[in-house]
Amino acid sequence: MTSKLDQLKSMTVVVADTGDLEAIKTFRPVDCTTNPSLVLKAAELPQYKDVIDGAVAWGAKKGGSKEAIAAAVADRLPVLFGAEVSKLVPGRVSTEVNADLSFDTEASLARAREIIADYAALGIPRERILIKLASTWEGIRAAEVLQKEGIDCNLTLLFSMAQAAACADAGVFLISPFVGRILDWYVKSTGKTFEPEEDPGVLSVRQIYAYYKKHGIKTVVMGASFRSTGEIEALAGCDRLTISPALLEKLAADEGTLTRKLDAANPGEAGPLLKLDEKAFRWHLNEDAMATEKLAEGIRQFAKDLGTLRGMIAKKLEAVPA
Repeated sequence: MTSKLDQLKSMTVVVADTGDLEAIKTFRPVDCTTNPSLVLKAAELPQYKDVIDGAVAWGAKKGGSKEAIAAAVADRLPVLFGAEVSKLVPGRVSTEVNADLSFDTEASLARAREIIADYAALGIPRERILIKLASTWEGIRAAEVLQKEGIDCNLTLLFSMAQAAACADAGVFLISPFVGRILDWYVKSTGKTFEPEEDPGVLSVRQIYAYYKKHGIKTVVMGASFRSTGEIEALAGCDRLTISPALLEKLAADEGTLTRKLDAANPGEAGPLLKLDEKAFRWHLNEDAMATEKLAEGIRQFAKDLGTLRGMIAKKLEAVPA
């Protein structure tokens, strides 16, 4: 029998949502995505010890304050991790711009260009990289500029049609609408449990998918942040899905039949095109309590994990002999 994972791969590009090299080797995804939380988790894995030690040694030779050196090493690590991952996947590696830059377009642009330059120095061309930016107004504007420079972007922490429409207008290569975090919000706010076919996160991605396909929008839809295999199965046929190793393992072990749920030739009903300037974007987002809260929460969590990573590196730097 064919596993559900293999069936899914026949209709959707499967992406690994991890920095764990062993998991990537096991499940052989096309692409791989990371974020500050996953980088922090990967930094604690023994397989990355040499990478961490090398980055710390590099930082120890730099001048400046301890805080600045720790920040520089923390910025270097996602690229070093991404370089390792790029050896195992045939497609793209997503690398995230610092979450604490989510409301600063110019700083986001500078960091994105730095990431691309760092990858180039390691012999990895921009065509192998997706720059991840939070789907704030400022992040979307940064992505618009980067796309014109030939740097493809992955807009993350996306929870609403307003964000999806603005990303489409900006010519973004790919968006990552979050499924599980939307479900989390509705479970907490209503006290209800939801089956996959009524899951608010699943319905949100289906709505965005239909909107893009009906209006001929080329931006790739990649569902993300899953809580169960049921959510993944309910989006079978989506352009791409980025999935954690735990859920990839469950799909690989399941030999049941997987039914295609999304089809570009018949995407379902979609509303009219939205053309949002900054004022309209902020208003639509403000009117969506779930999207507003989950976007802010996601940025805070990623920024916190980046701070934790910098603190961990600072301690390692202190242990380096003078």
